[in-house]
Amino acid sequence: MKTVILGLGLAFVAQTAAAACADDRVTIVGDWGQAGFTVDIADTPASRAQGLMFVEDMPRLSGMLFIYEEPQSVSFWMKNTLIPLDMLFASPEGEILHLHENAIPGDLTPIPGGDGVQMVLEINGGLSRRLGIAVGDVMQHPSFGADAILPCDEKPAL
Repeated sequence: MKTVILGLGLAFVAQTAAAACADDRVTIVGDWGQAGFTVDIADTPASRAQGLMFVEDMPRLSGMLFIYEEPQSVSFWMKNTLIPLDMLFASPEGEILHLHENAIPGDLTPIPGGDGVQMVLEINGGLSRRLGIAVGDVMQHPSFGADAILPCDEKPAL
């Protein structure tokens, strides 16, 4: 009986890890633990330009993942954005390089993310601080690819 329970437990862990690595999910892992976000993808010039403009509210563990074809210097602003946002700028390997908290709705001041950014995750303002997310933490998403710090095909440590 013990073996069956252990087997079911391992299957659950593997299924959970697989479910966490989906196109509409980003998982962030740090010393504080981990958090999963349901995301919309912005991976074209038009969808990146639109971003979260005119969105009046967003569920707590939701966000938008901006995906660029290659690492680059990026800068954001809050034109026509109605809610405060935290912006997490990530390397091609998934490491959070820069974090901007509580971007002010409607503010036209550029928010630079630095060089070498391939993904940007926008989440509700103040949430990164409440969860403990910090520079150096790691994002997991299928778009990070084989060189990711936490690749999607990585089996969980048991």
